[in-house]
Amino acid sequence: MPISYPLSLPTTSSIARIRLTANDIVGISQSPFTAAQQVYKYPGQFWEADVTLPPMKRADAEYWVAFLLKLNGPFGTFLLGDPLGATARGVATGTPLVNGGSQVGNELVTDGWTVSQTGILRAGDYIQLGSGATAQLYKILDDANSDGSGNATFTIWPSLRSSPANNAAITVTSTAGQLQTHLTCGVGH
Repeated sequence: MPISYPLSLPTTSSIARIRLTANDIVGISQSPFTAAQQVYKYPGQFWEADVTLPPMKRADAEYWVAFLLKLNGPFGTFLLGDPLGATARGVATGTPLVNGGSQVGNELVTDGWTVSQTGILRAGDYIQLGSGATAQLYKILDDANSDGSGNATFTIWPSLRSSPANNAAITVTSTAGQLQTHLTCGVGH
């Protein structure tokens, strides 16, 4: 059977620990004579995850080993979210959608929220745009409110690399994004 990406995580045991790290590509050049710096922010931003699995019996562990092997190193992708951030801290009600195409950068204009809500989403909440092979995970950087028409604008990380479609659905619970692996697999006995 051909392997289809992104993969879903095995369900034989839960993750013991996860640490999501936000990575920005930034270049710094410093003069050796004056110590003056030039800093340049490149468009590259990506999530990195450090995942620890609990001790498990071989029957369960082999599903995880097979999952890692199916990824073929950095070739394959899988969906992962922050289990501690599965529920938004904000109100997060309504039927949120992207409001307008051609959006790029670190602001996302949305509509479809419950009207006039303080804290519709809070700093640290996650949203997901797309699903499956197009799933992207974003973190809200500032508290935001919905206006009298149900509109809300969010500052997000990472920046949008491509414009989501107008009226694209926004997921606010059990969010996940597509990740690639750069890990090594070891089996302890």
